[in-house]
Amino acid sequence: MLFRRIMAAETKQTMYEGSDVQSFQFYLQHSGEHEAILQFLMKHLPEEFKRIAANKSSLGVLGVGSGGGEVDVQMLSLLQSTCSSLPITADIVEGSTELVANFKALVAENDNLQKIPFTWHVMLSEDYRKQVKDVKKYDFIHMIQMIYYVDDVTETIRFYHNILNKNGRLMIIVEKASCGWDILWRTFSKELCNETIPVYRSSQDVLASLNTLGLKFEEHSIPNTFDITECFDPNSETGERLLRFMTATNDFSQSFTPQIRADILNLLRSKCSTEKEGKIYFNSGLSFIFVHA
Repeated sequence: MLFRRIMAAETKQTMYEGSDVQSFQFYLQHSGEHEAILQFLMKHLPEEFKRIAANKSSLGVLGVGSGGGEVDVQMLSLLQSTCSSLPITADIVEGSTELVANFKALVAENDNLQKIPFTWHVMLSEDYRKQVKDVKKYDFIHMIQMIYYVDDVTETIRFYHNILNKNGRLMIIVEKASCGWDILWRTFSKELCNETIPVYRSSQDVLASLNTLGLKFEEHSIPNTFDITECFDPNSETGERLLRFMTATNDFSQSFTPQIRADILNLLRSKCSTEKEGKIYFNSGLSFIFVHA
């Protein structure tokens, strides 16, 4: 999961900072999740962008929980090339000062992106909803791997859907129901959920909220797996680092009883993964949900 490790929600200040950023980056490098997302988006977004831009004189983009901007800069570049005649503005809502700094550095390296006026809201989505007055409307809003941290999924979706312009789209990417993450976190919810993530959520919960709100949407699958073989080697540092991230703990080997550790490892192997040629691949499939204005 992209944004599993965050500071206590009570602080309402930042998400990833310091060692959490390092853990996050390690996970991304090992899992290939960003690559899977980008491959899917590059294939499907151009036609959606053309539909969004029809009869528009400008385009406004809002990224919610954008992290270090690795996916955002690719989408914005694609939007620029697809709708080259239209001026674009971008607002970014992200709680981590360190990740916002990473995002700004990526923008500074790209001459075309420097043509886009950015407005940075260094706060959590919940605070943005409460604090920002006279919220403007947007043509494209995206929420990638951040729905786990909101207080109320339905109200969050209602809020962002309400600030879509005509013909606009809200894009949500979330862990797919019945994927490895879903099985792991629902099975061990007592041990893994905390004050930051009191209830685990997957695409099942997002779709239920969309149906409650009566919104029109399409859902697509983004398949992805990554190698967790080393998680089953007690002497592997890579395995330990992956397990820390996957269970949102600072030390997997010390955070649970021996029986719970054994049960988690057994579940990871038997229910959350597939084995091929002696390797164990975790099912980290995602759902891409496009909501119409």
